[in-house]
Amino acid sequence: MLGTLLKLLGVGILTIFIIGIVFSAVGAIFSFSIGLVSFLLFRIAPLLLVGWVALRVIEKFRSRDALSDADRKWLDGE
Repeated sequence: MLGTLLKLLGVGILTIFIIGIVFSAVGAIFSFSIGLVSFLLFRIAPLLLVGWVALRVIEKFRSRDALSDADRKWLDGE
């Protein structure tokens, strides 16, 4: 009877230890993913948005058939 209770206590302590390790690993992965998403959202996305808007503005001011002499020469195959 006492052996069974000690075995149950040991299994319980081992289970709590393993669950703690699993929860800490899940928390670390979750924290890393939240950090990565916030970095991409608040540091990289604004730069990409500014670049995209700048390209759109430059494209509107530049005419469609504005090719340099070197581009025309290359397209003509000379």
